[in-house]
Amino acid sequence: MTARSRTNQLLYQAELLANLPGGDDEHAPSRQMALEEGALALFELALSSLLREVTEHARLPEHRWQVLLSQDGPALAELQRLRDLASQPESWVSWLVTQLERLHSDKGAAQRVTVNPALIALGGQADFRQQLLDNIQAAKREISALRETSLEW
Repeated sequence: MTARSRTNQLLYQAELLANLPGGDDEHAPSRQMALEEGALALFELALSSLLREVTEHARLPEHRWQVLLSQDGPALAELQRLRDLASQPESWVSWLVTQLERLHSDKGAAQRVTVNPALIALGGQADFRQQLLDNIQAAKREISALRETSLEW
């Protein structure tokens, strides 16, 4: 399998996992959290695969996203483009990095949702699952442009 195929596969699997229903039994909240964090972990693997894919021409010794996306990481156009996105709070890269830091912490990324019928839902607040799916879609759009830049090399 090529790096490109692996990236695509991981994004597809992350979407599949995020779209699975959590169910409606007593284990549903825990199951939903597991699905969300599992999809997020696949999204992290997709990011790592993408970085390997778009930097293969540079033959880098290190491929961890934490190193490649840091401000003192390698000076490559594709990486700088992703660093620039990471500095924009509304971008998929910024969202993903924030969520991955939470995923690797004791807190975790997925949040147990408790529904209180006496409360009015706040408009504009997407649940974690929807945010995950939206950011996967945004990543897929950006990846096409990154691949074009990488192929120029």
